[in-house]
Amino acid sequence: MTIAFNKYQGTGNDFIIIDNSKNLFNPAGRDTIKMLCDRRFGIGADGLILISGMSGYDFEMKYFNSDGNESSMCGNGGRCAAGFALRHGIAGKEQRFLTFDGIHRAFISDDKVRLGMNNVEHITIIDNNYFLNTGSPHYVVPVKNVSETDVFNEGTKLRHSDKFAPDGTNVNFVELLKDGIFVRTYERGVEDETLSCGTGVTASAIASVLAGHFVNGDINVTTPGGELNVTFKVEGQRVKDIWLTGPATFVFEGVITM
Repeated sequence: MTIAFNKYQGTGNDFIIIDNSKNLFNPAGRDTIKMLCDRRFGIGADGLILISGMSGYDFEMKYFNSDGNESSMCGNGGRCAAGFALRHGIAGKEQRFLTFDGIHRAFISDDKVRLGMNNVEHITIIDNNYFLNTGSPHYVVPVKNVSETDVFNEGTKLRHSDKFAPDGTNVNFVELLKDGIFVRTYERGVEDETLSCGTGVTASAIASVLAGHFVNGDINVTTPGGELNVTFKVEGQRVKDIWLTGPATFVFEGVITM
């Protein structure tokens, strides 16, 4: 059996996307997804996304990290899923879809996707740094020079720290710029730095405003993979009206033989 797939990337965060509305893709455990995401023995990607039908919504998105495990929300993946759904006639330029953390809306203009993120209700401070869940858990660490930061080793230590047990956390290293922030992210499930992380960028933008570095929630974010924008409103300890905007780029398509 052959199954069609698309490869998409959002600021360098790349995904295998499959229309699974007919439930043809049924991997026998995590090893199949892990193999497909492998950059030497498979297609190569940070994760795999399954798109399927869901009553009351344009579609449902299920996201799997490159380690083969189903994961929490992926912001760049959500934008790419929206681009895929438009390209394949599953949804229009205004979308409403379901993911791990609930309902999301997306608006598409050219190659840019504006993705609505869920409200952030619980924000804590650990070792003077912000820890919050923007669909996935993120720890935000300010640094003076993010380009010189050892993201892999420092991120590995924090990702597995007892402070975040038992599930661990994603870790974002953030440098303040004159007109925004520069973010590099260590992603759990990938267990390495990725070129960009949508939920991490969102968490970092929110933390930069809560820390008093910016007066309003309209933050331009630079990542190793490209540029994003995050807008939001802060009401006390609650952050709402969160939107993540950036590109969702089709790379290539092919078939998988199962």
